[in-house]
Amino acid sequence: MSTLTFEYRHTPVMLAQCRELLALKPGETYCDCTLGGAGHALAMAEDIGAEGLLIGIDQDDQALEVATIRLSQTFPDLKARLLKGNFRDLDRLLLSVSVPGIDGILFDLGVSSSQIDNPMRGFSYATDAPLDFRMDPSTQTLTAAEIINTFNEADLAWIIRTYGEERWASRIARFITQERDKTSIATTSQLVDIIRAAIPAAARAEGGNPAKRTFQSLRIYVNDELEALKLGLEAAIRWLNPGGRIVAISYHSLEDQMVKRKFMEMTQECICPAEAPICTCGHKPVFSNASKKPHIAAEKERTANPRSKSAKLRWGIKQLKAETE
Repeated sequence: MSTLTFEYRHTPVMLAQCRELLALKPGETYCDCTLGGAGHALAMAEDIGAEGLLIGIDQDDQALEVATIRLSQTFPDLKARLLKGNFRDLDRLLLSVSVPGIDGILFDLGVSSSQIDNPMRGFSYATDAPLDFRMDPSTQTLTAAEIINTFNEADLAWIIRTYGEERWASRIARFITQERDKTSIATTSQLVDIIRAAIPAAARAEGGNPAKRTFQSLRIYVNDELEALKLGLEAAIRWLNPGGRIVAISYHSLEDQMVKRKFMEMTQECICPAEAPICTCGHKPVFSNASKKPHIAAEKERTANPRSKSAKLRWGIKQLKAETE
């Protein structure tokens, strides 16, 4: 077993629920839009068998390397197409595979445990590293360091408040701009110290690392994660076969609310504004059913796998063709 394979040995979140809700059968086509180290994909590969097709997408070269090794070693006869890219480009990626449609699609959003554990990526506020935050350094140019050192105070506050839901955003932005006037802010440790100084002691005592929300906001902004999710969900729903199933696991409220709104919209007869006197949208339901409330991990899993504590899972089932005609 390679070192890379070992490093990616993490427990996939809510695997049993994903497997049950995707309900894949032998010969079906499964698309994992966030492949990682193939934690979920290994279980789905068992369900679709050698007659099925597994499509895996990730923008991380290391993840693709590990997933290739794990899938080929466990299921040597599996038909798999592993593609480098972001699910925001799902249309282009699936067209390259020449597949007519997908039976099951999974989004396991956010940053993986292995990416957090790699100090050079800068995702973690627990280790000292360069302020990077890029999911794919080979194609992305904007880094967290550039944002922190060049964006004006108002823009910094907006990013931290909007994407981190941080109530001390304005104060943190002010402390950042004051500190960078003295010296360049280049590392995660520097930024953590600034955030800790900016947040009043009483608020810091409320629990958790005070840098968590700011780091989240920078990661989301650097990688344009919410726009990518919007585009990815829209494309995924188009590619679902009639009766196909989609599952999305999110780890913060902004992602979860976006998934919730999209899935709810897909079940509705009308999406006109509430104040409209009559329906003019012509919208027809695309889903026959979708989760009304998110699934959360069981207490046993939450204890064993810390990543699952904030996870919320939502699902949708595309209508059968007869229902949409």
